[in-house]
Amino acid sequence: MQSSTIIFSGVGVVPSPLRVRSVFTPANPATTDRGSMASPSGGPKWAQKTITLPPQRRGCHLITSKILKEIGQDLSGFNCGLAHVFLQHTSASLTINENYDPDVQADTETFLNTIVPEGRSAPWRHTMEGPDDMPAHIKSSMFGCQLTIPITKGKLGMGTWQGIWLCEHRDAPTARKVVVTLNGI
Repeated sequence: MQSSTIIFSGVGVVPSPLRVRSVFTPANPATTDRGSMASPSGGPKWAQKTITLPPQRRGCHLITSKILKEIGQDLSGFNCGLAHVFLQHTSASLTINENYDPDVQADTETFLNTIVPEGRSAPWRHTMEGPDDMPAHIKSSMFGCQLTIPITKGKLGMGTWQGIWLCEHRDAPTARKVVVTLNGI
């Protein structure tokens, strides 16, 4: 076990030290479950998995169950922590939104198509990959490609009506890769 102590003090104020203690316990390789992506120690642990999502038609798609199917076993080993979900693409996006009424997904797609012009009359210069590509990049930047979700007692700490959406902004369906990183205790 390694331990370190760091002392912080404010600049330009009366110093009042704040002590932060960090402890790292290396995992014992002999007790590692090779089928699990989580570290086996009782201390802080990390886990990571890349998930390939099948091609989806253009629009917003609820993918919470697909993500949970892939990470569920490892997620259950965390009592408290954070799940970071990262999409490895620039023409799709991730967001957390309504998980019950699919009209919300359709209305969101309508909104995006209304505010980001598309087609040959749109003002974009980047058209090498088709008239839907530059609008897809803009929409991806609007929602982003990553989410951070709390982990509580082995579950994603989302609200009752929240779900993870993959928003596909291109006309041609493409498989998408998502990297999920879990960190916590």
